[in-house]
Amino acid sequence: MRTKEDDFEIFNLRIIHRKNRTGFEENKDFPIVIYSIIGGRYYVTEFLGSAAFSKVVQAHDLHLGMDVCLKIIKNDKDFFDQSLDEIKFLKFVNKFDPADERNILRLYDYFYFQEHLFIVTELLRENLYKFQKVHQESDGEPYFTLPRLQVITRQCLEALSYLHDQGIIYCDLKPENILIKSYRKYEIKDHVSLYVQSRSYWAPEVMLGLSYDQKIDMWSLGCILAELCSGEVLFPNEGIVMLLARMIGVIGPIDIEMLRKGQETHKYFTKEYDLY
Repeated sequence: MRTKEDDFEIFNLRIIHRKNRTGFEENKDFPIVIYSIIGGRYYVTEFLGSAAFSKVVQAHDLHLGMDVCLKIIKNDKDFFDQSLDEIKFLKFVNKFDPADERNILRLYDYFYFQEHLFIVTELLRENLYKFQKVHQESDGEPYFTLPRLQVITRQCLEALSYLHDQGIIYCDLKPENILIKSYRKYEIKDHVSLYVQSRSYWAPEVMLGLSYDQKIDMWSLGCILAELCSGEVLFPNEGIVMLLARMIGVIGPIDIEMLRKGQETHKYFTKEYDLY
């Protein structure tokens, strides 16, 4: 007999604290101290950067003897909840890829320490956005040659195929979310998004307020590959009407049936389906 408990999964969150100590931390922001040890296990070696709701450091796992990426989530309820979703996502996709063959970021550990949630993942190199920017500023030969783009394409398609087979739409594929593991290996990073796609990588159906499926990830990947090949964003974010105008200029008119059914069409098109 199926019970309501069968609809739920449970995972434990380790809480690490100093012995014989209670109370709140003096500082709500976790201090990043190079060469310090976090949670009695992770030896901090380098500050890697910060984002809206986290800081990221490189650390050495003293238990396993390897370098890892340590994400420190800001002390905020919404950020905490969003990061729990990130953990659930990575646990789920890693579960069905035990041999690490699907080009998805690996989750190693997670815990709560000094009023902050920590997420430990494999340590990867730069993302494709930063990598391309550095090469452009160096005035060297273009890095993303056709053979390299073919490698990136194949590995991203393998990752997306795996996610789609699990019923997951990634929803925010962009150069910042594709990280380099080695010079011939690329991985899609962890992802929990409160919105559907970044504007420059928006699929038309998302823009027009239509129902969407896994195909929006394929649109985003196509935009990324064009950007890596040319060195320029294919559809720069200069407002939605301008985005639509650029799309029409590149791929031709949008299907009339899509325009008719789109819940957002009236915001950008006249009754005759001309752009405002």
